[in-house]
Amino acid sequence: MAMREGAIQPMAQRAREKTKRPAAGRTSRTRTRQPAAAEASGPEARVKALEQERDSLKAELDAARKRIAALEESRNVVASRIDWVIESLNGVVDKGG
Repeated sequence: MAMREGAIQPMAQRAREKTKRPAAGRTSRTRTRQPAAAEASGPEARVKALEQERDSLKAELDAARKRIAALEESRNVVASRIDWVIESLNGVVDKGG
């Protein structure tokens, strides 16, 4: 049982270490947030901070959509190449047999 607990503990430590690091896609969002003092100064400051966060999130979403489109296009190109290779190999097998 002691061996099993020792194996689980490092995994828990790694999980804690992962949560301490900021996520790669979220660093731009945290930079645009206003400090707590600005949010406490009034509703106008809060609205401005929320608008900035909204704009940042929209930009992040747009970048993610572009990345998804690029990945889908890349996947289609790879699938086409694989199909071509399979057809070529079938042609070689048919000629040999």
